[in-house]
Amino acid sequence: MHVAMSLPREVIAGRTHMLTRRCTQRQLLLRPDKVTNETFLYCLAEAANRYGIRVVLPVAMSNHHHTVVYDPDARVVEFMEHFHKMLAKAQNAHRGRWENLWSTEPPCLVQLVDVGDLLDKLVYVATNPVKDGLVDRAHHWPGAHGLTALLNRRTIVVRRPKQFFRAGGSMPEEVTLELGLPPDIEDVNAFLGVLRERVTAEEDRLAEERRRAGRGVLGRRGVLQQDWRSRPTSREPRRGLRPRVAARSVWARIEALQRNRAFIDAYRAARAAWLAGLEAVFPPGTYWLRRFASVVVAEPPRA
Repeated sequence: MHVAMSLPREVIAGRTHMLTRRCTQRQLLLRPDKVTNETFLYCLAEAANRYGIRVVLPVAMSNHHHTVVYDPDARVVEFMEHFHKMLAKAQNAHRGRWENLWSTEPPCLVQLVDVGDLLDKLVYVATNPVKDGLVDRAHHWPGAHGLTALLNRRTIVVRRPKQFFRAGGSMPEEVTLELGLPPDIEDVNAFLGVLRERVTAEEDRLAEERRRAGRGVLGRRGVLQQDWRSRPTSREPRRGLRPRVAARSVWARIEALQRNRAFIDAYRAARAAWLAGLEAVFPPGTYWLRRFASVVVAEPPRA
């Protein structure tokens, strides 16, 4: 079953993203354990609720995370700043460390232009632990993984972790994370059915690839026994491209890049007017000046 045959092509352009960030020095600082899993989900849910972000699928690997989100109000930058800040502080408290948790490289935020691109990235994110040779099936991964909750439309409820967060403080005692698809996808059942089939097919393909190469997987027990201070020994690619847009259609990619260019042009014009002391309205998605200089930012067009 091909997703394009049953669902509209467009996911509101520029609002659906795959967010990726890795730990410093590729260390396994997010290696799964009960506290780490709870801390990741708590910080994710609290930040999403705070900024009106709809989380589609989160997966926390041992030294990075992939999280697909839908951003209706152009606040994804505020969301990821708060999420990464709170998670870094809480996880450092859990590990008993003080240095930066995240790599100094900026987070990678890739726009997903249409339904097919969203589906491709959801399959990639869901099967990441399988692709890396850690487990046989996505649901075997012992870390935070939202696929089962997404497919079964199950709400995730997380209590505030005991480390770092003050009892009776401003952070909520309990948060709810309700995974969901972008609103443009009308036939949710059809989409989730295709996603389930695609994930299973990719797991089978990777299993056959390992069988032919004579390789196994590390397994849940092996993952949990890894030292969080360690890091992969494989050579890390350097100076590669950092894509901003994922689109299977060349024309859809061009349109998305043109929209990004239009944002930059509108931002520069507004900034020039603002610096000149004139009235200025910045385009939706403006973050730094909105937070630190209280500039006027236009409301994003509603779906």
